Amino acid sequence: MDKFEKVTIVKKANIYFDGKVTSRTVLFENGEKKTLGIMLPGEYEFGTSNKEIMEIIQGKLEVKLPGSNNWRTFTSGESFEVSADSKFNLIVNETTDYCCSYIER
Repeated sequence: MDKFEKVTIVKKANIYFDGKVTSRTVLFENGEKKTLGIMLPGEYEFGTSNKEIMEIIQGKLEVKLPGSNNWRTFTSGESFEVSADSKFNLIVNETTDYCCSYIER
């Protein structure tokens, strides 16, 4: 999906890690929630209360998912899932454009 239609955008940005990771929240009529954001190169740890699907729109990063000791590389057009109530680690190798979908329980 290249664009979203009939959505509400929350004007205030989500800003993390001293501005190195930012996103905007997109709300859909059916209650679905996504964020669209940019991550600058660096190492980050995120926690999530809901299941998330992270789609890499452009860029490259390495991910260590919960319960794994291995890093996996994801690039443009790929995605990964993170289970609810967990933490995951990222090494962002180049500026990365992403879309995160939140799956309500």
